[in-house]
Amino acid sequence: MIKASELITNPDGSIYHLKLLPHEISDTIITVGDQDRVEEVSKHFDKINFQKSSREFCTHTGELDGKLITVISTGIGTDNIDIVFNELDALVNVDLESRKVKEQIKPLTFIRIGTSGCLNGSIPVDSFLFSASAVGLDGLASFYPSRKPDRSLEAALKEQLIKLGVALPNLYHQKADSRLLNHFKGDHFTGTTLTCPGFYGPQGRTIRLKNIMSPILDNLSADAFSGLSFTNFEMETAGIYLMANLLGHRALSCNALLANRASGVFSEKPKQVVNDLIEYCLSKIINL
Repeated sequence: MIKASELITNPDGSIYHLKLLPHEISDTIITVGDQDRVEEVSKHFDKINFQKSSREFCTHTGELDGKLITVISTGIGTDNIDIVFNELDALVNVDLESRKVKEQIKPLTFIRIGTSGCLNGSIPVDSFLFSASAVGLDGLASFYPSRKPDRSLEAALKEQLIKLGVALPNLYHQKADSRLLNHFKGDHFTGTTLTCPGFYGPQGRTIRLKNIMSPILDNLSADAFSGLSFTNFEMETAGIYLMANLLGHRALSCNALLANRASGVFSEKPKQVVNDLIEYCLSKIINL
């Protein structure tokens, strides 16, 4: 039995942070960072069955072409991904009354629909990019020793970053579900995503504070990291892949590239590009 201090529920039996009950989510879950983007997704549903909101976590579950789909906002960062994935997994794989893990573990499908900045000058703004893998700079993996890391790859990445003046001992590399990637990518871009623990310094943006990332942005897109070159960066993908892989779920991160850091260009139609990605992903989801 899982202790009450480890698996926390609310008086109505819902899971602590998300305030959801097991019947209020589907097996196919779209994650978005922005609460307002939940409605931008669910407005395409034929009907909405459940709506819940708690803190930054807004959830709509509805139907599209007969398929049940949940869309939930995670907020920004992998700290929130840790909360969302553990609690969604508990809703389907733990009996919340007996507080015991179920004998049969149910896999969930996670599709992240988010925005990202591109590091590769040859990839145009307003493109779609599907993350084949992601490297996390946030250290979330350090708290889950049961994972199976590629030690040689991670060591090579650390070595290259140290040469560039960045010492990050807790970085980790995780892959997307290959079947989802093949189903979604079409003729769009794929690549390796860098997941950063912040929007400004960790992504090399300078306003008043100098940071150590700005001088090495050009090097990140070079094919110098144990055979990898980074195509884009954002703030959740590596954490999503880590948690999905550890818990036995499958996940894919779908990115609308709104900025190109190499060229300094930002999209002139960001809302339209995000909506186009939403529609594209929904067309793929109903055929999963």
